[in-house]
Parts: sequence; C-alpha cells; structure tokens
Amino acid sequence: MEKALKALLEKQHYKIIGEHSAQKVCEYVKKSLLDRDFCYKQKFYGIQSHRCVQMTTAVNFCPNECIFCWRAMDFNQGIKIKKFDSPEKIIEESIKSQLKKINGFWGNENVNRKKLEEAQKPLHFAISLSGEPTLYPKLQEMIEILNKKKMSSFVVSNGMFPEKLKKINPTQMYISVFAPNEELYKRISRTRLKDAWKRLMKSLEVMKEKRNARTTLRITLIKNMNMIEPENYAKIIKKANPVFVEVKAYMWIGFSQQRLGIENMPLHNEVKDFALEIAKHSGYRLIDEKKESRVILLMKKDLKGRIMHF
Repeated sequence: MEKALKALLEKQHYKIIGEHSAQKVCEYVKKSLLDRDFCYKQKFYGIQSHRCVQMTTAVNFCPNECIFCWRAMDFNQGIKIKKFDSPEKIIEESIKSQLKKINGFWGNENVNRKKLEEAQKPLHFAISLSGEPTLYPKLQEMIEILNKKKMSSFVVSNGMFPEKLKKINPTQMYISVFAPNEELYKRISRTRLKDAWKRLMKSLEVMKEKRNARTTLRITLIKNMNMIEPENYAKIIKKANPVFVEVKAYMWIGFSQQRLGIENMPLHNEVKDFALEIAKHSGYRLIDEKKESRVILLMKKDLKGRIMHF
C-alpha cells in the first residue's frame, strides 16, 4: 500500500490490516452505544449495531470509480491483490481494532453499559466499507471461519466478478445497482471494464441461482441522475430474483462531495415514492423503512426469518 494512501486512511480513522484489509468503527456503533440511533440493518434484519464490525478485505481495490463513492479515487489499487493475508489474521485484527477503538466508551457516563459489555463480543461482520471485497481470494474461507465462530457475514459486491460471487456463501449477499440501463451505468460507475454491464447481468443470474440464500439488491438513488425508468429497475430485480431489495438514498459524504452536490441527496419521501414506483412493476412491495437512513425495504412478502436472532 502506498504510504500516501495509508496516511490518508489512518487520518480518516481506518485501521490498516496487513496488505489489503482495513477496519473502521461505523458511526452507528457509537450511536447505538449511546442509545441515540442504530443502523437500518438492525431494524430490517436484526443485526445489532453495537456488535457489528465494519471492514473490507480489499481497501481501494476496485475496477469502478463510482461518482457517488466516498473513497479517494486518486489511490485506486487496481483489481489484483498480489500478496494476501490469512483470513484468521484479518478477522482477529479487525475485532482487536474494533474493541480498542470503543474502549474509551467505558469512561462515558452516557454509555449503555449493557451494550458496551455485549460489544466486547462482536457478532457481525459487514464486509464492504471500501473497495470490492470479492477480490480477496480467500473470502469464502473467511466466511466459513466466521460461521464457525457463530458470526454473521454481510458481503456487498459491485457485481463485476460473477465467477467470484459463485464461490461465496455469506449470511447475506448484496449486489449494488445504481442505473436502469447500460449507458447510465457506465456514466455513474466510471468503470475500467469494457464489459461491465454484461458482467453485472451475469452476476444477477448468479444471485438468482442462490435460491436458498439471503440475497439483496441495493439500489442507490442519486437525485437528478438515476431516479428514472422504474420499470427497468424492476426488470433488473426480476432477473436477480433477490429475497430483499433495498432502495437507498445516496449520502453526501466523504470524497463524493467533490463530485456531487448536496442537492443530489434525495429526501426519504422521494426515495419512498420512487421505491413504490419500482414496486408497481416488480411484484415486490414495501415491507419496512427507516426514515433516518433514507432507505426502503422491498420484498415479495415478509418472511418469518427476516429478523435474525443471535
């Protein structure tokens, strides 16, 4: 990793782990410990925010340079991890970093001490944060280790590597979608891959084949840019046939502020209205929502196992 990139990430409170991984305490961990708020994944799926480790196995490795991404594009490390660490090391160091960073809450009189005690034993790994996590060759091995530890794994992918998605079986698999057609996809993703749309379509087919898995399409909405053609988003949903569809607002944070304006961040009611338009064409319906996070959950029907218990 370049020294300049490492310095930048550490300034942003990332903990660099080995050659290609990183961990950062999510703001919802802090808010949850203070009983001020929690992540929408807690409301939708039962993922306790104060026990969730946010990390990546491929920090700044990605073929895309999406216009709405919060990471620094000047330091894109490509799509091949040449020297990779063991999954055991990544898991151990990620947990160690999380616990070290929340240690100061013991001195905060406003902390929920029961939650802080529970937080000493994390139960969830959100494998996303920055970069494309499937580029890590030992990702499935890492998932299996987390399973043995009785920890859940949420993997968020851009769908550019369908052959890698075939090989992984996390607790919940995400594919990120942010355009209803190929032309707009290329403009927003600013991808280096000539066949990016074809790869995405293949990944949707891979998702459809995972019939017994907790599969999720995440649609990120950018106001005045991609909130069009709800019927085509519906076609994408039908192609993937996911259990869950999250329709979520672009958030004006990080380096995306250099590329987009605050006016590109839709309000919750705008997200909800567009999600309902998608629902009309897709056969899915609104199941849940979290106004503070500007996110809607669509499903064909609610399931008893939607809320997981740990």
